[in-house]
Amino acid sequence: MPKRFRATRRFNVAMTEDGYRRLKRFSAEAGLDEGEALSFLFENFDSVLNEETFGHRLRLFNAELDARKK
Repeated sequence: MPKRFRATRRFNVAMTEDGYRRLKRFSAEAGLDEGEALSFLFENFDSVLNEETFGHRLRLFNAELDARKK
């Protein structure tokens, strides 16, 4: 039996413009709203993650983060 979808947590999220545009595109393509799309991504994080490139991309993002905040 499938799990019932209940949005039990709500929180403010700060996102980059690029990240938000990609979330909007993904949610539209999947027929979900943004909250449902985020829930899907995090509930299935291990299966949607490319482990070979994740560490490298995270290091790049962290290295650019301070400059992007200015």
